[in-house]
Order: sequence, then C-alpha cells, then structure tokens
Amino acid sequence: MAQVRTEKDLLGEKQIPADAYYGVQTLRALENFQVSGVKTNFYPDYVKAYAIVKLAAARANGEVGRMKKDRLAAIEKACQAVMDGKYHDQFLTDLYQGGAGTSANMNANEVLANIALEMMGKKKGEYQYIEPHDDLNMGQSTNDVYPTAIHIALILHNDKVMKEAQLLAQSFHKKGDQFNHLLKMGRTEGQDAVPMTLGQEFHAFGYQLDAAIDAMRKSEAYLYEVNMGATAIGTGLTATPGYAEKCSAQLAKITGKPIHTSKDLIAATSSMQAFVMYSSSIKNLAVTLSKISSDLIFLATGPRTGIFEINLPALQPGSSIMPGKVNPVMPELMNQICFKAIGNDVTVTFASQDGLLQLNAYEPVVAVAIMESQALFYKSMPLFRKNCIDGITANEKVMQKYIERSVGIVTALNPVLGYEKTTELAKEALEKDKGILELIREKKLLTEDQIKKLLDPAAMTGQQKK
Repeated sequence: MAQVRTEKDLLGEKQIPADAYYGVQTLRALENFQVSGVKTNFYPDYVKAYAIVKLAAARANGEVGRMKKDRLAAIEKACQAVMDGKYHDQFLTDLYQGGAGTSANMNANEVLANIALEMMGKKKGEYQYIEPHDDLNMGQSTNDVYPTAIHIALILHNDKVMKEAQLLAQSFHKKGDQFNHLLKMGRTEGQDAVPMTLGQEFHAFGYQLDAAIDAMRKSEAYLYEVNMGATAIGTGLTATPGYAEKCSAQLAKITGKPIHTSKDLIAATSSMQAFVMYSSSIKNLAVTLSKISSDLIFLATGPRTGIFEINLPALQPGSSIMPGKVNPVMPELMNQICFKAIGNDVTVTFASQDGLLQLNAYEPVVAVAIMESQALFYKSMPLFRKNCIDGITANEKVMQKYIERSVGIVTALNPVLGYEKTTELAKEALEKDKGILELIREKKLLTEDQIKKLLDPAAMTGQQKK
C-alpha cells in the first residue's frame, strides 16, 4: 500500500501521497478541475514566475520585520530551486480553474512550503515550522499573487518570442538584399500596378515584422506594473506598511525588469488592461505574419498556371492523389498559428470585460490564451524561418516576362505622354495582347534613349541616387 500523509483544510481531511510536495488544497483542485489536461508545469516560465513572486514577497516581508530569518532562509532556497527548474513536476493544477487562480496559488504555496521544510530538516506536512498560508502567503492574496505571476511569466517569455521574431525579420531582410536587383511587377487589389524589386517586397515583409516587434516591446511595459500588496481587493488588508514597494523592488531586482507597484491597487486588481494591451500586440504579430504568409503562398502559386515568381522549399509531397504536387506547408502552418492567436486575443477581450467589480475571476483563461499564443509563435517562427524563408529562391525569367507584358509600366510614361495617351496605350495593349513597349516602338512615340531613361529600373522603383 502506498504511503500517505493526512492533511486537513476547511472542508475536512485528505490523504496525500507521502512523497508529494503539494498538499490538500492542490489535491482538491486536481479532483475538481480535470479539464484540459494542460497543467501549470506545461509552461516552465509560469512555474518560475510563481517562485519569483514568492521569493520577492518573502524577502519583502523579511525587510519589514515580519518574517523570521530561519523561515526566510528556507523559503529563499526553495524558491531558488524551483527557479532553477527543480520540482516543476509538483505544479499540477489544470490551467482552467474556477476561483480566480486560488488553486494555482495554493499549489505554489504548498509545494514551496514542503520544499522549505525539507531544507530545514523537517518532514513534509510539518506546517508548524513553515505554513503554506501564514508563511508562503504572508501579506498576500491570490488576487495579487496570481496576476503578478502571470505578468512575470509573460515578461519572461516575451523576451524569447521577440528574439525569434527578430531572427525571422532578419531573414526577410537578408532575402531583400539578395533579391534587390530583381525587377518585378507590384500588384494592388490583385491587379498589375507598377514595377518594384523583389528585394523591396521582402524588405517590406521584414519592416512589417520590425514594427510588430516594437509594438510587443512597448506593450510589455504594461506588464511591469503589478498589484503586489493589494491583497484581496486593493486595500492592502493584512499586508505590512511598506511591504508593497519592497516587494516590487525585489521583483525588479530578481527579473532585471523595471517592475513597480501600481499607483492605484484597487484599479490594478479589478482591471485587466495590461493583459488586453499585451495580448493586442501578440494579435498584431499574428495579423502581420498571416498577411506575409498569404502573400508568399500567392507569389509561389503555380508552377504552370499561377504567379510563380518565387519558389518555396519543397518539404513533402503535397497530395495523396495528384502526382508531383508540392504544397506551401510552412506558410499554411504559420497562418493557422496566427488564426489561433487572433482567436486567443478575442478570448482575452471577452474575459477581461466580464469581470465583476473589484476582481476578475476569469484571469485563468486569460493566462491560458496569452501563454498559448506566445508558445505557438516561439515554436513556429524558427520553423518558418529555417524551413521556408531561408530557402526561398526567385524565378527571374518569370518576373521579367511579366514586366515586359504588363501594362503597369505605362504609369512611368505619364510625365511625357500624359494620362490620356497612356490610358489609350494600356487599353490597346490589352485588346491586341501586345506589350506597352512594343506599341510605343510601333507608333514611334518615344526614342530608345527616352524609353531607357523613363523605364530605368532604379527610377521606377524609387532607388535612384538623390
């Protein structure tokens, strides 16, 4: 028979596996919320964030003279162990849970308390020495610990997501340099427009990503403001004066980020604005990457009856029935990630608007939504970069053919021939299936020198020296 220990709470006694670091409230959560199968430890940064918050709180309580030195020392060691990646298998609560995150907070309190007890030479469950509520939750409430832990987790992972996004943007810029000499037709509303270079097109992809990354960096600042010290609703009941500011200072020291206490703890406890703002920047990244992915799919259509200006790397056979078909699987994957992230942002919006009065009980689904989006982008962007963008090649002859056949270059002749004349040329070229240059030469409207000057690639694409 498996060894157990007995723990009790408000509702009665429970048998806990003797080797478990979690306690009775975690066990109740495991019984109540078996929903998604996705546990807190699915996101290592989330577990680490709890340890960071509890470490900062313990040190702050020590500074204000409330926590005993021997208990503080043991709690510090326990938190550091979790921050180093140990004991993550004990953070078991389902990410979906009622109670505004109470189960997740108590899971952290119980695990850290029992780790600390062992470090003091005591047994698990000997809470007379270190107690999950009185010591690990000292001067705290789930209502300030839980959102702060989510803030910290998102900050930690945002650095990783932005790094991958930057590498992807750099890949687009490298392709932009590689393709900068290749003239092609630009298109607006799916129709031929005016010439550009393939390099300009890829640099534009890169700059769009640069802007999305900048928005993520700026929105991270909203997460720096935390409500530690708010306790239940923002009034600070049970927290020692001076604790809140010291806790934020400790968070800043541990993370290396400018974490600070909110100016209004009641507002910070009831409002989800920080999550809404940050989630919006993730959605913006999704919209940007989805648009780019769709453009790449369009540019690679073919090979015989599509645009076919670029080749995407062939990664796998594309059809179980059509021989020789190869599909744009990486842009398709990225599009699906983007669709999911956009949907997650909608979830954040609905959950954020629906919290009642002094607390939003739907923070768990907000945490799930944003962390999932971060994780999906973190894992998919390097695949997109390595398996797609880095291997793209250009079909120069195809692009040259389109340039020669397009009526779009007629726009460059407006300054000399006038809008009315060039419109007639465009119409005639389409009706007779001829190129613009072919008609100009037939009608002797311009000399070869004039044609060369007006249709100079650098001039047409805005790259002439000034």
